[in-house]
Amino acid sequence: MTDAVQLKEELTAKIEAANDLKSLEEVRVTALGKKGAITDLMKMLGKLDGEERKVRGQELNQLKDEIADFIKAREEKLKKEEMNLRLATETLDVTLPPLPRKLGHVHPISQTMEELQKIFAEMGFSVAEGPDIEDDWHNFTALNFPPGHPAREMQDTFFLPSDPQEKNPDFATKVLRTHTSSVQIREMERHGAPIKIICMGRVYRSDYDMTHTPMFHQVEGLYVDKNVHMGHLKGCLIEFLSAYFEIEDLPIRLRPSFFPFVEPGAEVDIGCSRDGGELKIARAENELEQQWLEVLGCGMVHPNVLKNCGIDPTEYQGFAFGTGIDRLAMLKYGIPDLRSMFESDTRWLQHYGFNLYETVK
Repeated sequence: MTDAVQLKEELTAKIEAANDLKSLEEVRVTALGKKGAITDLMKMLGKLDGEERKVRGQELNQLKDEIADFIKAREEKLKKEEMNLRLATETLDVTLPPLPRKLGHVHPISQTMEELQKIFAEMGFSVAEGPDIEDDWHNFTALNFPPGHPAREMQDTFFLPSDPQEKNPDFATKVLRTHTSSVQIREMERHGAPIKIICMGRVYRSDYDMTHTPMFHQVEGLYVDKNVHMGHLKGCLIEFLSAYFEIEDLPIRLRPSFFPFVEPGAEVDIGCSRDGGELKIARAENELEQQWLEVLGCGMVHPNVLKNCGIDPTEYQGFAFGTGIDRLAMLKYGIPDLRSMFESDTRWLQHYGFNLYETVK
């Protein structure tokens, strides 16, 4: 076997001769790599007798450690010399203008949520929040959903494992909330009446196409007090929709509809035109030619819902409404596909996003 002392001298000389990090790395591979000189000698130990193998093994291990330490010391020295050279030669002209920096953009959904909070704050609503994972009581039962309602089916709702510690099935069954109406229940249970809130956040349903995604955002309003009626509801929605779409004489109509948690219930349409295949929210010059687009659902809070929250429906009544925040953003800002909002494409965000200085103040 090659003498360890001679090999050490050869490798030490190469390490000292390395004048940059690249050449030092080449020496390291030559010495300690898979096919390096020391590695080859280690492989030959198996051919030696027991005592000789022990002695030569100790010599090679000591050599390996010494060479590794020497390489590390040389590397630190070369890095320090390289840094000193950069500090001595590199300069910075502080009189030059700064390089341009890319600004981030506010997502249309975040922008819309800011707009909605501002509009409803001016109308006296406060913001309420609740958990994304709900129980059956707050998501369905307290909202007057009967046991066989389609919303309870597996294909429409994301059900989670039940809580084994909870004996009451209304609270044991867990779901990803299908609407922010569950927040209304929690707030009425907590604060009673009167109450005037909006609830906004993520909701989840098993659906996916151009206008539906498994996760989307909702905003819902609730106002419960004495002597509240449909006229208050309609006035609130007219003010809200006109302010959001920034159209003072925006035509609005209510059509009778059914929702388990309101009675009576209604769908709300806004005036639009579809000339040339392009959707435009506006009032038609001729009322007979006015076209309509459904944007939200609403109604007077069902007496059963008030009872479930501990509120006397003979003394208090109220109205509720709800709509998709993502859909409002699509309509106002001309976004054709809901799915693109959640694809994290920075090019899309640069096109549809908002500069920080252009957001709601």
